Amino acid sequence: MPNPTYILRYFPLVGLSEACRLLLTAANVEWTEEHPEWPQEKPNQPHGRLPVLVEKNPDGSPDFIITESCNIERYLARVYGFVPADPKQAARQEQICELMADVFSYLSGYIRASSDESKQMFLGKFEALLETLIEVQTKLIEGNGNNGRQFGDSLSYADMVAYGFYKKLMIAMARFDANVPKFVKSKLTPKITQLIATVEADPLLEKHTSKAGSLAAAVSV
Repeated sequence: MPNPTYILRYFPLVGLSEACRLLLTAANVEWTEEHPEWPQEKPNQPHGRLPVLVEKNPDGSPDFIITESCNIERYLARVYGFVPADPKQAARQEQICELMADVFSYLSGYIRASSDESKQMFLGKFEALLETLIEVQTKLIEGNGNNGRQFGDSLSYADMVAYGFYKKLMIAMARFDANVPKFVKSKLTPKITQLIATVEADPLLEKHTSKAGSLAAAVSV
């Protein structure tokens, strides 16, 4: 039975859908990206939000439509084997991905805050939790044999989410506050830069990373 094909709806920028792009590329399935007119198309999207994943039947008809970036990531990771089938092993990866989502939520709060007091509150939470995340990920890489991966010896769900996460911080956030990527870069450990380089060089991702600009170069300069 042929694999389904997909449409990923998002804006034409690095953002919440970056890990979804990586997962679709690594799965080696046929997919295209649509950039809906916004906000005109907002009422036509599930939850009125992007990204949206449309899974199509072999005849091209929509079969399954979901939204929310973390939900899309988990679905693709499970379907295409990038997360372990064992629930306990899967939970170990998922908790790291949840931590990254929390870090990014504080950064989003900082960007959107209207008062200086709120901005400083969110910024402090972002910086503290980012340092916790980097410490946790560094220990994972070290405990995994220093092979540039957080889990196992092949491309994983958690690794792709991590790559997308750091790309959001280093590239997407620069247009809102140039100090964010500077702060992030100052906190990165050699193990995190190794993780980024390992994911970027993975042959399964070459179709995407070869044309998307090098994050590894950005964090190593």
